Amino acid sequence: MHSYKTDSSKETQKIAAGLAKKFLRAKTKRKNALVFALMGELGSGKTTFVQGFLRGLGIKKKITSPTFVIAKNYKQAYHIDCYRIKKADELLKLGLREVLENPQNIVLIEWAEKIKKILPKNFVWLKFEHGPKENIRVIRLNS
Repeated sequence: MHSYKTDSSKETQKIAAGLAKKFLRAKTKRKNALVFALMGELGSGKTTFVQGFLRGLGIKKKITSPTFVIAKNYKQAYHIDCYRIKKADELLKLGLREVLENPQNIVLIEWAEKIKKILPKNFVWLKFEHGPKENIRVIRLNS
């Protein structure tokens, strides 16, 4: 398990961009998409992390939370927000299985604990926590 402590949104995004580049360099054969399952309280840095990660992948578009649209596609990188999801099957009806089965895809899922039962076996957990001071965030990565 790796742990990161950040004290600003910029630092969270910088760490995320670095992780994106690290995972891109790792040339491993996958059977499924590379899935990052993000969990943590509201305001703990999940969307900020995704923004930095997608920037690290070279995505230049404006990146916002897909809370109300549930999913956004950025050329084989998907940002999914399960905050409003009641049952994992809701996402399956939207074609999530196909997205998760494509080894070319990178998928970042906020509130992933809500759909844990449908995630592929080899995914990366990221837990976000508020730190002892207002701007401090702790990110725990477990793959």
